[in-house]
Amino acid sequence: MITNLTYAVEPWSVRETSLNLDLLAQSESVFALSNGHVGWRGNLDEGEPHGLPGTYLNGVHELHPLPYAEAGYGYPESGQTVINVTNGKLVRLLVDDEPFDLRYGRLIKHERTLDLRRGVLERLVEWTSPAGSTVRVRSTRLVSLTQRAIAAVEYEVEPLDSRTRVVIQSELVANESLPAPDGDPRAARALQSPLEPEDAFAAGRRLRLVHCTRRSGLRVAVAADHVVEGPDGVLTSSESDVDVARLTVTAVLDPGQALRVQKTVAHGWSGTRSRPAMADQVDAALAAAAHSGWAGLLTEQRSYLDDFWGRADVEVDGDEEIQQAVRFALFHVLQAGARAEQRAIPAKGLTGSGYDGHAFWDTEMFVLPVLAYTEPRAVAEALRWRRDTLPAAKDRAAQLGLSGAAFPWRTIDGSEGSAYWPAGTAAFHVGADIAHAVVRYVAVTGDTDFEREAGLELLVETARLWRSLGHHDHHGTFHIDGVTGPDEYSAIGDDNMYTNLMARANLLAAADACERHPDDAARLGADDEESAAWRDAAEAVCIPYNDELGVYEQHAGFTRHQRWDFARTTADQYPLMLHFPYFDLYRKQVIKQSDLVLAIYTCGSWFDAHCDDDEIARNFAYYEPLTVRDSSLSACCQAVVAAQTGHLRLAYDYTAEAALMDLADLEHNTRDGLHVASLAGTWMALVAGFGGTRRDGETLRFAPRLPEKFSRLAFRLQFRGRCVRVEISAGRATYTLLFGEPLTIRHHGAEVELTGDEPVTRTTPRIKRRPSPEQPPHRRPNAR
Repeated sequence: MITNLTYAVEPWSVRETSLNLDLLAQSESVFALSNGHVGWRGNLDEGEPHGLPGTYLNGVHELHPLPYAEAGYGYPESGQTVINVTNGKLVRLLVDDEPFDLRYGRLIKHERTLDLRRGVLERLVEWTSPAGSTVRVRSTRLVSLTQRAIAAVEYEVEPLDSRTRVVIQSELVANESLPAPDGDPRAARALQSPLEPEDAFAAGRRLRLVHCTRRSGLRVAVAADHVVEGPDGVLTSSESDVDVARLTVTAVLDPGQALRVQKTVAHGWSGTRSRPAMADQVDAALAAAAHSGWAGLLTEQRSYLDDFWGRADVEVDGDEEIQQAVRFALFHVLQAGARAEQRAIPAKGLTGSGYDGHAFWDTEMFVLPVLAYTEPRAVAEALRWRRDTLPAAKDRAAQLGLSGAAFPWRTIDGSEGSAYWPAGTAAFHVGADIAHAVVRYVAVTGDTDFEREAGLELLVETARLWRSLGHHDHHGTFHIDGVTGPDEYSAIGDDNMYTNLMARANLLAAADACERHPDDAARLGADDEESAAWRDAAEAVCIPYNDELGVYEQHAGFTRHQRWDFARTTADQYPLMLHFPYFDLYRKQVIKQSDLVLAIYTCGSWFDAHCDDDEIARNFAYYEPLTVRDSSLSACCQAVVAAQTGHLRLAYDYTAEAALMDLADLEHNTRDGLHVASLAGTWMALVAGFGGTRRDGETLRFAPRLPEKFSRLAFRLQFRGRCVRVEISAGRATYTLLFGEPLTIRHHGAEVELTGDEPVTRTTPRIKRRPSPEQPPHRRPNAR
């Protein structure tokens, strides 16, 4: 049983009831606020103490040298790392000349609450200074989901026992001191004080700083405006220097009186716009926010989230922790992409600097499926960013001697940022993952304009890559050799099955799209002959299979490799990559994260056409004892297929692992930022796993089944202009069309017509009992 002791278990909030400085960095990630453009880590308002200061603008990064023991052709020359930009959330406090610092004096009460319905972080503190003055501090913070550039905080201080002089310093601070990063010292040097000052302004209650990054040449502007409320005699003054702009507010308060500062912060960046233009941009954003006012920003935030939850909520009866966790997950997935607007969705969102702020295939295969059914506009914007980076991907393919587009394994600006080629350059499946996301988005939304304007080019250029990367042998079979699939413990393999099946779908989707849009295909130079070659390759793709074992191979020859010696691997030797050489991992049957099992889910139509339920269960049972889940991406995938094959208790345990990855800090690295893909995987495990939700072309099908612990599961999906609610309880499922035109779905294979007149209820068949598959020693998920 995973017991969550850090946060109170509540259905619509995450609440910390006391301050534990040892967990401060973890809470900063959990309490982070973002809209996909601006990210504020959940640092204390006063800035100190802190785990990791963090204010991020999506896409703002610095370049640094990449380390190589030996140089090689095609290795990326520089890496990209997200940087901590100008911090606008700082509000420092002095109480009778004593700094309000929770490491000193006496902390009476400290509570923080992330409100998932209102989209705000609230804080309540009662503190007695070393000199004996007791004050109550309240703050509310938001990053606006409706006004992309805006974040704001209301900060209020009130004395409780005596007349008190208080000073509030509201600041903008650039080039904050950060904890020394681990790893390459050259990267650390490159990221020290990365912002060069260009403009500092302070007048009245308005502050502004403009900086430019040293190497990447990106200009960052941050401005703040204030509303001050307090008793008579409140004084204000402002000042600025190269890296600091400050408004100082001074008042003498009696018990019962309060000093309140409402601070609105505007953010902007550009690689092309001038300093005056950037200053004007953030000033204009402040003017728009002032029109709404603090109360208006709160109302807009609540309205936005009411609309989101009305079409995206997931309800779980029977496990309060998972109920809280799935709403926490949906909230953070929304925050990661809601207003990214043609920028990447990083693996950590904008909650921390883990993975250097890079985006991976996680976005397309874990995050975008959730958003496609809940916030599809964000999916279109994320894929438009991929389309905008096509020139870099085509250049990379040409450098590798290939046609089409080779998308990077990890990136911020679209160029390859991976210095490790087996898990970077060789992981070509990212192209098929992007194509898969294009197909999914168009199928779920019916947005043919997007397909024609952006999706078609992505499909064509990724198909061209596969056709040039693979080859037909003398039997006519199409092989894709020397690639790395999702399982990074099996690198440079031939005919990775996930890669081959995803490439197959990519090739067919590109040919179909060209047929639908012949004029646009001609503009891209894609003719009937090329489309025919794609179809030939797709239909002839190699599917490695072991006849003796009766299972598909993760890659050709995988099942003949020696099995990893799990019996001699101790619990403290996980994750394996930190204790054993990759050389040894690569040549053994051991799996970091689900690979072929993921293919069973993502390429389900192919498996349905070629396998019966027993064959799928046999494959799942074969790979379970080899999968060590040294990646946070694995548990949710295993949960989906465990549910599909009837192992509901195991699926439940895997779901809990994905759901509590960050709230329980299961991998002990939430301090670096949230695991956004694992958060998205919580939805995947519940909706695709226990809900049995699949998409076949333009049709939704469901095969619901519940674990014993759940008495009810309900979720909502958007699909082609409709909103469908699915409610599952013991032995039955009820489908309701909340709005939109009538829709035909499938329930365990049988057609169900939803008209919106009334809900439709169907019984669920009994599940076939099978022996529970084994897991590696020390790697079975925690039983709940």
